[in-house]
Amino acid sequence: MPRPNRIQPDGTFLATPARGGFMGNRGCLHDSTGTIRRRHQGKLWITCTLREKPSRGPVPQATPGRYTPLFFHDEAVAAAAGHRPCAECRRAAYDDFRAAWTRAFRTTPKATEIDAILHTARLDPATRSQRRHIAELDSLPDGAFLLWQGQPHRVAGNRLHPFTPAGYTAPLPRPQGDVTVLTPEPLIRVIQNGWQPLLDPALDRPNW
Repeated sequence: MPRPNRIQPDGTFLATPARGGFMGNRGCLHDSTGTIRRRHQGKLWITCTLREKPSRGPVPQATPGRYTPLFFHDEAVAAAAGHRPCAECRRAAYDDFRAAWTRAFRTTPKATEIDAILHTARLDPATRSQRRHIAELDSLPDGAFLLWQGQPHRVAGNRLHPFTPAGYTAPLPRPQGDVTVLTPEPLIRVIQNGWQPLLDPALDRPNW
């Protein structure tokens, strides 16, 4: 049976054998039997490459005490769930992200400072689930995720791309008005200042 480690834009965990285009890490979420018991451990939520690298070796599915591999369809989904690029296995992507963060917030923070800000923005402390916010749809950049008619959609120009566990379906005309936004507000600002979540993992640049 597949483990529920495929993360959706609305923050839910899905059990599916499909890995998607990117891997993620939130710490060790599983117990000694390999069962996922919690949704995060700590504030470090990162988006990693699927490629094996010398410092990591094979992805450690359910090794006791090791991090729990999470998977995303693409980086826009990972961003909606509150993840940022890994500074180790995706250094070039992280540098681009950090430069856009500096433009957005007029400060150059350490990674731990970014993680603390994102942690506040992505989790509702009352429910321990995904924090969402309301925004005018026309203000959202390409790559942002929102809820439309109860389903996650990715913004792309004058279209919305509906998302399903199997991927995107046929695009719809972009409506107008206020919507519920899934992508955390700080990441919206970073995207608006030049960082673009990757939709095609083949474009990811290894750096090791």
